[in-house]
Amino acid sequence: MQRERFSSRLGFILICAACAIGLGNVWRFPYITGLYGGGAFVLIYLVFLVLLGLPIMTMELAVGRGSQKSAASSFDTLEPPGTKWHNFRYLAIGGNYLLMMFYTTISGWMFAYFYKMITWQFKGLDPDGVAGVFGEMVSNPSYMTFWLVITIVLGLFIVSLGLNKGVERTTKYMMMALLVIMIGLVIRAVTLPGAKEGLLFYLKPDISKIKEAGIWEVVYAAMGQAFFTLSIGMGSIAIFGSYIGKDRRLTGEAISIITLDTFVALMAGLIIFPATSAFGVPVGQGPGLIFVTLPNVFINMSGGRIFGSLFFLFMSFAAFSTVLAVLENIVAFAMDLWNWSRKKAFLVNAPLLILLSLPTVLGFNLWESFAPLGPGTIVLDLEDFIVSNNILPIGGLIYVLFCTRSSGWGWENFLNEANTGNGIKFPRATYFYVKWVLPLIILVVFIAGYLEKFFL
Repeated sequence: MQRERFSSRLGFILICAACAIGLGNVWRFPYITGLYGGGAFVLIYLVFLVLLGLPIMTMELAVGRGSQKSAASSFDTLEPPGTKWHNFRYLAIGGNYLLMMFYTTISGWMFAYFYKMITWQFKGLDPDGVAGVFGEMVSNPSYMTFWLVITIVLGLFIVSLGLNKGVERTTKYMMMALLVIMIGLVIRAVTLPGAKEGLLFYLKPDISKIKEAGIWEVVYAAMGQAFFTLSIGMGSIAIFGSYIGKDRRLTGEAISIITLDTFVALMAGLIIFPATSAFGVPVGQGPGLIFVTLPNVFINMSGGRIFGSLFFLFMSFAAFSTVLAVLENIVAFAMDLWNWSRKKAFLVNAPLLILLSLPTVLGFNLWESFAPLGPGTIVLDLEDFIVSNNILPIGGLIYVLFCTRSSGWGWENFLNEANTGNGIKFPRATYFYVKWVLPLIILVVFIAGYLEKFFL
């Protein structure tokens, strides 16, 4: 069966960026930027995007394009005979399913809040009332399951339509709409009275904040965000490399994807900080920022119903675009491993993913006494920890070792694949750095994640 192909380079870049652009861009990046020195932190973060994110993304794309397979069988195709690199498929498949087990729940929240905002269910509520809306939602397993089912079934249905007619076409429209909505929200936010203080907090370089937090903590925050924001390490990017031709070098494509991902992260801050500053609402991170803080801003803003609806439409697109990209990977696993059709993969995975996602839903209510990582934690925290602190860094390390070791695909094979076509070359002179220094950086991210979670 002939491998499917993207119909355009734009489609490829947008869907890879869609996989990278997610909730971390919106509810974590702006907050840690303001916390760790504004513009100064952004510069450190950009350095680590180049040092850490760019080479690993290029390697994922190269393995995908070189094998013409998903992570389910790409290593089988490229590895030397008798080696065991193909066992990575179990980590990759497990990571994609685990991510969907909690990410679809949060994506469902976004759809629910878009509906709540467009029907203006927040009208007249005080801050306690707004917090109560979120509390009522997460305490109701039936309500969350309803939106979860919509997210999974709609996502898998779009994927079942095919790469071009389903995933590529939908993602193109969603990403273009996302960018237009985002620019409109930025213009509205920065022109609010009192927005200037929020802009200064967000973007003005402040070395004192770096000193206050400690340089290591700031560097690790930048390093961790650069690594996790791109969804590299579990084959979610490699699959899209398998759908492209040989006319473009892969380093330039990776730069385009990373640039778009970073642009969305920076723009999210230009929406959030001016708006919260203008209305004197304290900014935080995580679900509280999106579902408790920002609705209070929209309630008090002129035209708040419209801008609130647009914001949650933007958030729905950001979350659902990642869902689509990862579901494409899950469907591709079934197609590559067992030669299933897209329709069969849809029919099997829809009920399976709904069932697997229910523990996340129940963790907020009926199972809330279950604290897998200690007091105050829930099922979602465990799933996120396994993916973010384990599968992504270990998977990233495997891609680096596979592309630089003679026991794997090897440096020359990787370079030949990455540098085929027109565009920016992957520099041969980086060999020592990529082979020896980059694995050490990944190990630091991995170990520091455990230290931060359990000992600090």
